[in-house]
Amino acid sequence: MEPRPRSFYVLAAFFALFLAFLYGPTLTIAILSFQGPGGGLTFPMRGVSLHWFADLFEQQAVGDIWGSFRRSFVLGLMVMVTTVVVSVMGGLAFRKRFAGSAVLFYLIITSLVIPSILVSLGVGLIWSQSGLPVHWSTSGFGAQLTWTLPFGLLIMFAVFNRFDKSYEEAARDLGASNWQVVRHVVLPIIAPSLIGVALFGFTLSYDEFARTLLTSGSYNTLPLEIFGMTTNVTTPVLFALGTLTTVFSLLVIAGFLGIAWLMRRRQATKGSDAGKGLV
Repeated sequence: MEPRPRSFYVLAAFFALFLAFLYGPTLTIAILSFQGPGGGLTFPMRGVSLHWFADLFEQQAVGDIWGSFRRSFVLGLMVMVTTVVVSVMGGLAFRKRFAGSAVLFYLIITSLVIPSILVSLGVGLIWSQSGLPVHWSTSGFGAQLTWTLPFGLLIMFAVFNRFDKSYEEAARDLGASNWQVVRHVVLPIIAPSLIGVALFGFTLSYDEFARTLLTSGSYNTLPLEIFGMTTNVTTPVLFALGTLTTVFSLLVIAGFLGIAWLMRRRQATKGSDAGKGLV
């Protein structure tokens, strides 16, 4: 076995430092959230307990933690479903060139480079000037779609760019209608990608701050509530909240990955059963 070059260890050390920089703040907050009842916001820790996690479930003197969590969760589901549906429809539409398709594509992607706070300000102004109530479920929902839809559409464009149209042609030769082709051929094949789009939509919405800042109205989402708490909460309860929200995000990701694994396993089982039937 040949010895590894010195550059390997340099790159490995650089990658380790990058991981420490990436996850160090989150781990620090998680550690500090387990302080005792007399703990503060900095090291050294004063005891170890679950006191601040229990404090989250008691009546809070400031803030609306669980109300903001429910709003972020519902908003994330709304954005997720809309992103998946519109992305699939857009991906199907862009499979064939049409007049203005290139301009429309660049307009969609341009929203990603516009500063988020400007999008939030613009959407809020449109709603208020139109006489519509500025609310997290309407203007906030619209502002977040300007962030999630371009990602979903880019994924769908990449998926359909590599999609083998022979499967659709075979289904049509067997008498399938256009809807049956989409329902029984296209959607099952692109299902793993749909899970990815759904995960993008939910997670981007769940932790979005800038595009929700001026469009949520008088009710905060969870990121806005956490930001507000940083100005008036001086106990590790804020760290405990951060730890729980991080764990929730990881559970959501794990759930989507589990669904993708189950779908892949189911498809493999069906393929194996079909092969046995042919034999």
